[in-house]
Amino acid sequence: MNAKQLWEKYCQETGKNTDLPYQAWQFGGTGDELAGLVLKGRKTATASAYRLYEIDNEPLPKEGEYSVILNSKEEALCIIRTTQVAVVPFYEVSEDHAYKEGEGDRTLTYWKAVHEYFFKKEYETYGLPFDLHDVMVVTEEFELVYKA
Repeated sequence: MNAKQLWEKYCQETGKNTDLPYQAWQFGGTGDELAGLVLKGRKTATASAYRLYEIDNEPLPKEGEYSVILNSKEEALCIIRTTQVAVVPFYEVSEDHAYKEGEGDRTLTYWKAVHEYFFKKEYETYGLPFDLHDVMVVTEEFELVYKA
């Protein structure tokens, strides 16, 4: 099932208007694994590099927005609704946020190690200098509202 089909099915079953805006995307890095954590209810947050939103001229996620989560085959797996968004320095990401991301042992130490590597690769892809002291992070919390 593709994103549009899943969105229409969700709207039909919940009485929502299919014209409501939504985004369709997949998690970076180990996207299929991360989507699996969402489906299990273990992952209720994500993080991304603020600078890349600026470069790509993309709007930041907003509370109340819907997203269709895709796997690596572009198949729609579920729908989430954003519940909280903040922009914080890398070193100020909280233990609570790291836990909600649901990855590894769910500690802040694990989160920092994995995300330092991930953000560094993203910055390199864009040809940007990388210094963790300058990295701002978009932290996003969400709820799973529908499974395919």
